[in-house]
Amino acid sequence: MYAIKSTLPEATLKTVGEALQGALVDLIDLSLIAKQTHWNVLGPRFRSVHLQLDDVVDTARSHSDTVAERAAALGLSPDGRASTVAAATGIGKVADGWQQDTEAVRTMVDALGAVIVRMRERLDEVGPVDSVTEDVLIQLTKELEKHHWMFQAENES
Repeated sequence: MYAIKSTLPEATLKTVGEALQGALVDLIDLSLIAKQTHWNVLGPRFRSVHLQLDDVVDTARSHSDTVAERAAALGLSPDGRASTVAAATGIGKVADGWQQDTEAVRTMVDALGAVIVRMRERLDEVGPVDSVTEDVLIQLTKELEKHHWMFQAENES
């Protein structure tokens, strides 16, 4: 059987592989949390929050594909199975049932904040060893920070 091989040194590949796998897990979970919240949001700002949640889902799904394909291009098998995501996510549990729009916004501020912290840690790890993966994570983090800012602005008066 043919195996995809990377030109990166083994130690670099290990560092990059762990960062990409962690990013994939967090992005998949973020998309699920945003969709769960999207289905359960209530309140006077329902429509705007509902639509904003779909933007996060689209971002997370798009970037999860980019991250997984980057891993595959390096010969690393991406793992997005539910059991892997559940075991390795860095995002806290989402409340059951309906959420008022203000609580839904808080849920997303917290979830996005957790993912951004972990993405910045990954950037610190991959930056010195692989600028291509660093660029993927920079673009992703930039979009996550934009969503984070927008959700934070939702609850400010």
